Amino acid sequence: MNDLCDQRLLTRIHGGALFPSGIENVEYEARRKIAAEEKEAIGRAAAALIPDNASLFINIGTTTEAVSKALLDHSGLMVITNNINVANRMRVFPSIEVVIAGGVVRGSDGGVVGEAAVDFIKQFKVDYAVIGASAIDHDGAVLDYDFREVKVAQAIIANARHVILVSDSTKFERTAPVRIAHLSQVDTFITDRCAIPSIRKICEEAEVNLIEAAP
Repeated sequence: MNDLCDQRLLTRIHGGALFPSGIENVEYEARRKIAAEEKEAIGRAAAALIPDNASLFINIGTTTEAVSKALLDHSGLMVITNNINVANRMRVFPSIEVVIAGGVVRGSDGGVVGEAAVDFIKQFKVDYAVIGASAIDHDGAVLDYDFREVKVAQAIIANARHVILVSDSTKFERTAPVRIAHLSQVDTFITDRCAIPSIRKICEEAEVNLIEAAP
C-alpha cells in the first residue's frame, strides 16, 4: 500500500475497488469489473434511445463498451468508433456497419487516439454520440486522463446531433486532470444513480435528460 501511496494512485477504497487520484487511471481490465452490473443497465438504457438505421459514434471506455454490447440486436446501424474493442465486437454482425478511426492505438485499452483520429472523426456528422468519462466533477466538468483521448471526444461531441454521456455513479467520486466538456453540453446523461444535488440542478437548468438506470 505504501508504494501505491507514493505513486498517488489511491484516494479511497470503495466496495473493494481502487479509485485513483487525478494523475493516473485504473488498469482497463480492472475497470471492467468496477460497477459491472450498473454499466450493463446503463448500456441497455442507452441502446433503448438509439433506433435502428441510425449513425453513431462510440468512444473509448468500459461503459461505452456496455452500450455497444446492448446494441447488437439493432439493425442498419453505422457505428464510427475509436475503440478497437467495440469494433471487434460489432464487426461480425452483418446488419451493423463498423467504421474505425485511424491513429495511434493505445496498448492499455485498444483506444485509437491522436490528431489522425480527430481528423477522421471530423469527416462525419452523425445522429448520436455515445461518450464516456473517467470522472465527473460536482461542478459538472466531464473529465479524463489523456489529452489525446479528450481531443477525440471533443470532436465526437461537435459532430453529433444528440450526445449521450454514459457513466456509472463511481465517477462522481473520482478526479481527472483534463476537461472533455461540461455536463450542460450533452443532451442525455445516463447513470445508475445520481445523489449529487449540484449535478441534478445542472441537468434541470440545461435541460439535459437525466436517466437513472439502476441494475
